[in-house]
Amino acid sequence: MEIDRQKWNESLKTLRRLLEDCSDHSRAVELCLTLHAQVHAAAVSGIGLWSFEDEVLDDLSDVALRTVPSSSEHSIAWILWHIARIEDITMNMLAAGRSTVFADEGWARRLHGTVDHSGNAMNPDAVRVFSETVNTLALKEYRQAVGRRTRQLIPQISFEALKIRVLPKRLEMVKDQKLVLPEAQEVMDYWASRTIAGLLLMPATRHSFTHLNEALRLRPKVIRE
Repeated sequence: MEIDRQKWNESLKTLRRLLEDCSDHSRAVELCLTLHAQVHAAAVSGIGLWSFEDEVLDDLSDVALRTVPSSSEHSIAWILWHIARIEDITMNMLAAGRSTVFADEGWARRLHGTVDHSGNAMNPDAVRVFSETVNTLALKEYRQAVGRRTRQLIPQISFEALKIRVLPKRLEMVKDQKLVLPEAQEVMDYWASRTIAGLLLMPATRHSFTHLNEALRLRPKVIRE
């Protein structure tokens, strides 16, 4: 619903202020969890909030999820992969300094996908192959698994940790594992410039919201095609 998306955007501005001035850590954590819940399936948080993701995916067929509409770059399946993988990499490797949900739980086997990187700078043919071959049920489950782990992490981030810049050694781990394509170096540069608070804003919340807006625009196209 449009009104829910408007409220979400207004709340993000409040979260940005809270994270910048660090005046109320507990409120920042609470608001971050609320915004995060609303860009994931309602089942991830289980707290009964409006879910933008559920709004986008409601009653979409498997064919529609996989369709890359003419004049468009992505399928909704690719969007789900991209936002899940970005959140997994940034929250676990960059914010927490640990391995990803994808690696820990063997999602490569379950997804039957053709990629393990973030999806940035994929060419159109690769996007189509991914969209045609990925296990879409497992993809939704992976997205939820990532969301649940992020929700465990957010309350554990201290006031002091929020102000710390992303550590170079953690970026090196991402680079060594080739989780971002060389053609998307600007993504690595962006992360290198962020604090942990910055990662909570983008990508943990706003990045998903932005791409769900893209998916919402694709929805009528993939249903028609």
